[in-house]
Amino acid sequence: MSGALYERLAAAPVTPDTEAAGVKLQSLLDAEGFAPAREVAGRDEVRAVLLGIACHSPYLWALLAENPARAARLLLGSPEDALDALLSGIAAPKFADEATISTALRRAKREAHLLIALADIGGVWDVVQATEALTRFADAAVSAALRFLVRRAALEGRLKLDPDAPDIEALSGMFVLALGKHGARELNYSSDVDLIVFYDSHSPAIPEGAAHGPLYVRIAQGLSRLLQTRTADGYVVRVDLRLRPDPGATPVALSVVSAAAYYERLGQNWERAAMIKARPIAGDLALARNFLSELAPFIWRKYFDYAAIADVHAMKRQIHAVRGHEVVTVPGHDVKLGRGGIREVEFFVQTQQLIFGGRRPTLRGNRTLEMLVELEREGWVTQEAVDELSESYLFLRRVEHHLQMVADEQTQQLPMEPEALERFAQFCGYADAASFSEALTARFHRVEKHYARLFEDAPALDAASGSLVFTGVVDDPDTLHTLSGLGFQRPAEATETIRGWHFGRRSAVQSPRAREVLTELIPALLQAFSGSGDPDAALAAFDAALARMPGAVELMSILRSNGQVRELFGDLLGGAPRLAQVVVRRPHVLDAAIDPGRVGAIGDSFDEAAVCARVEAYLSQAKDFEAALDRARDFANEENFLIGVRLLSGALDPDHAGRAYSALAQGLVGALMRRVEAEFARDHGRVSGARSAVVAMGKFGSREMTAASDLDLIVIYDYTAGAAESDAARPLSAPLYYARLTQRLVSALTAPTKAGKLYEVDLRLRPSGRKGPLATQFSAFAQYQRNEAETWEHMALTRARVVAGDASLGEEIAAVVDETLRKPRDLEKLRRDVREMRELIAREKPASDPWDLKLVGGGLLDMEFIAQYLTLAHAHERPELADVFTRTIFARAANAGFLSFDDAATLSDAHRLFAEATQIMRLTVPGAFDPKATASGVKRRIATATHLPDFEALAASLEEARAGVGEVFARLLAA
Repeated sequence: MSGALYERLAAAPVTPDTEAAGVKLQSLLDAEGFAPAREVAGRDEVRAVLLGIACHSPYLWALLAENPARAARLLLGSPEDALDALLSGIAAPKFADEATISTALRRAKREAHLLIALADIGGVWDVVQATEALTRFADAAVSAALRFLVRRAALEGRLKLDPDAPDIEALSGMFVLALGKHGARELNYSSDVDLIVFYDSHSPAIPEGAAHGPLYVRIAQGLSRLLQTRTADGYVVRVDLRLRPDPGATPVALSVVSAAAYYERLGQNWERAAMIKARPIAGDLALARNFLSELAPFIWRKYFDYAAIADVHAMKRQIHAVRGHEVVTVPGHDVKLGRGGIREVEFFVQTQQLIFGGRRPTLRGNRTLEMLVELEREGWVTQEAVDELSESYLFLRRVEHHLQMVADEQTQQLPMEPEALERFAQFCGYADAASFSEALTARFHRVEKHYARLFEDAPALDAASGSLVFTGVVDDPDTLHTLSGLGFQRPAEATETIRGWHFGRRSAVQSPRAREVLTELIPALLQAFSGSGDPDAALAAFDAALARMPGAVELMSILRSNGQVRELFGDLLGGAPRLAQVVVRRPHVLDAAIDPGRVGAIGDSFDEAAVCARVEAYLSQAKDFEAALDRARDFANEENFLIGVRLLSGALDPDHAGRAYSALAQGLVGALMRRVEAEFARDHGRVSGARSAVVAMGKFGSREMTAASDLDLIVIYDYTAGAAESDAARPLSAPLYYARLTQRLVSALTAPTKAGKLYEVDLRLRPSGRKGPLATQFSAFAQYQRNEAETWEHMALTRARVVAGDASLGEEIAAVVDETLRKPRDLEKLRRDVREMRELIAREKPASDPWDLKLVGGGLLDMEFIAQYLTLAHAHERPELADVFTRTIFARAANAGFLSFDDAATLSDAHRLFAEATQIMRLTVPGAFDPKATASGVKRRIATATHLPDFEALAASLEEARAGVGEVFARLLAA
C-alpha cells in the first residue's frame, strides 16, 4: 500500500489531558520546520495521534520536537518510501571515521523509531509490519557498522583486503548471526539484538602470521561498542552477545570450527531452540549459510525429539520462579515472561519445532506466526489454537511496543500504580484501565490454556539430571554417567568426595540437620557446579570450604532455597575461588547478590556522590561508633562482593570496576572520617577554626583500585593562627591532635571487628614518609612540595585526589597539587630521576615472575612512570595532562604532540590489557597468581575478561605488550 502517512492514519491513543497536550502540539505547529505539514496536522486523525504522543510518550514527543522538519516530512510521505530511503542512506556510504558513522547511525535510528511509532500507533502498519521494519533497520545498522570496521581493518593492514572492494564485508571471513526476535524478523520497539559473531580461521583475508582470534575479537568488540555506546546522539541498538557457546568462557568472536565442535559435543536443548531463529545478517553470508547447514543435524534431530520438551519446560518454570509470575494478573504483570505472556506463545511453537522439525522440514522456519500455521497444517495443533494464540500474540506484541515507546526502555512490565495503568490503557486506545485489563486478561488466559495443554505430561524438573546415588561404598554406574553428563571430568573422585560428606568426614556436615539439608541440596548443587565452567574445581573448592567451616547449615539452607544463588555460588567456586571464600565466611552476601534493589544500585557504583550518600545513609542507622565500624564492614563486604560478581559476569568492565571499588572506598573513608572526628572531639574537644582533609594516592587516587587494593592516604590539616590547641579540659596541641586523629582514622579503617577487616592503610606517601608526622599541616605540605619534595614524590602526587574532609581545604590542597605538577622542570634531570627510581625499585623488588603484572619489566609500573613523566614534563604547557588516570594522560599527550599516536596506542592497549588482567586476577585468586596452581576455569575467566580466546593467548599478548612498553620507556626516557 502506498500513499502519505497522514492519509492512512486509522487509530490513535485516548488523550485525557488535551489542554496540556495541546500546548505541546501548538509549539510543534508553530515551529518553522513543521510549516509544510501545518495544514494536514489540522485533520482529526493526525491531531489525535500527535496529541496522544504528547500526552503519553515523552520519548516520542522529544523525537517530534527535536526536528519538526523531519516530523513534517514523515507525515507527508509514504512510510514505506521513507524507510527505504533511510536504510539506503546508511547502506552505501564509506564513512570517513568512527565519529561520522556513529552519528549517522544514531540519527537514522531516531528517525526510524519516530517513523515506525507513527505508523504503529496510527494503525498504518500492523504488528507484523512494524516488527519487520524494526528488524530491517537493525539489519542495516549491524551491516553498516561491520562494513565500516572491516574496511578500517583493511586500511590499517589488519585484514588482507582491498578497502575499496564493494563487497568487502562478504570477503572478511566473518559473519554475524541474529538470533531471538531479531533473527525471526520480529524485533520489538526497544529490543536488544541477540548476535553471535563467527569467523573462518583459514580465511584468505587474514594476513600471514596474524593471530586470527584477537583480530576478529577486536572487530566484534568494535561492533558492539559502535552500536550500543551512548553518545550525545543516543545509541543505535543494545547488543547482547551472550547466546554464543559458553559465553562465560569464550571470546566474543568464535571460529566456525570451535563453534561446530562445541555444538556437537556440548550443545544443549535451549541452544537448539535459540538456533531455530538464527539468521545471517552481515558479513560473509555464504559462509554463514554453510555453517547453519552443517549445524542442522544439531538443531533438527532425525527422530521425533520428545525429550526436548522437558528441558524447555524447565526453562519456562525457572523463568516463573525467578520472576515471580505464578498467576495471571494485570498491574505489574510482565507481558513477555509472565503467565500467558509472549514467551509462552514462542515456547509453544519452538518446543514443537524441536520435537517434530527433524522429520518435518516445513517446521524449520523462524517466525512464530508462520510456524503456528504450519503446525496446524501438519496436524499437530488445532485451528482454535492457531487462531487464539495468533490473535493473542499480536495483541500482546502491540502492548509490548507501547510499553517501550513511552521512554525507549527495554521493559515488558505493565504499570503497577492504578493511575499509571489508567494512562497506559489510554495510550493503547482504551477508554480506561478496566476495559484494557479485561482485554489483556482474556489473552493471558487463552495463551495459558494452550501452553498448559502442551506441558501437562511434562516430567518433574528435579528428574532432569538423572541418577545421583551416593549411598554405600561402591560407585553407582548410572551416577557416574550422570556426573559425566554434568561435565565432571573425574566422576569417580566426585562420587567419593560426596560419599565422604555423607560419612561425616567433614565436621561442617556432621550434625543430623546438616546432613538432612545436604541430602536435599546435592542434586541441585551439582547442577549448579555443572554450569560453573569447571565442575571438578567447584566441587573441590566446596569440599575444602567444608573442611574449614565449623558448621554449614546456614550456607546450605541459603543454597537450597534459591536456584539463582546456587548457580552464582557454583560459578564462583569454579571460576573465582577468592570470591567463593567470601561466601563461605559470610554466606549472607549471597542475599545481596540477588536483591534487585542492591544489584541495580551497584550498577551506578562508580558515581562517587551517589555511593557516598548510600554509605552515609547505611552508617547513620548505627547506634554508636562501634556499631558504625561494624556496619561499615558489612556494607563493604556486600558491595565489594557485588562489584566482584558483576565484574566476573561481564556486567561491569574492569575500568568501571576500578572506579566502583574506588568510589566505595571514598564513601567509607569520608563517612568514617566524620565519625572519627566527632568521637575524637568528645574526648579532646576541637581546635578552633581547624580543617582537615584526606588525600588519596596510588590506585585509590587514580580510581584504579582492585578487590585486593589497600589505601594510600595523606591526612592534611590547617587551623587559624593563634588557635594552636584544642578546647578540651586537657588540651592537645594541633599537631598532636591531628596525629592522634589520624591514628584513630587508620584504626577505624584497619582494625578487625566482629564484622571483619575493612582495608589496609599505607601512609608512607606523606611528606618525609615514615620520618614525617602522621598528619601534615597544610602550610608545611605546600612548602614541602614547593621546596623539598624529590622527583619521585611529585610522581606520586600526579595521582593525588582529595576524597574526604573540608571542601575549602580540599580546594586549596588541589591548588597546591596543580601548581606543583605544572611547574617547569629540567627535562634531562627529570628523565634521569625517573630512570633511577625505576632502577632502585628493580633492585629492591626484583620481578622475575612474569605474572607480577605491576613490577615486571614493561608492566604497570613502567606505564605509570611514563604517564607521570609526561605530566611532570609538560603540564606547565598543557594543564590537561594533570589527570589521575593513566590512559587519559597517554591520549592527551598524543593529542598535544608529546607522544606519537603509535606509542600512545601501544601504551594504552598494554595498560588496558594489564589492568583488565590484574582486576580479574585480584578478584578470583587469593594471594600471588601462579598459573601452575590455578584451576583451568579460573584461567579461562581471566582470558575471557581480557577478550582473548584462551590463557595461552593472554600470556603471549602480555609478553608482546611488555616488549612494546619497554621499547617506549627506553626511548622516551633515554639519557
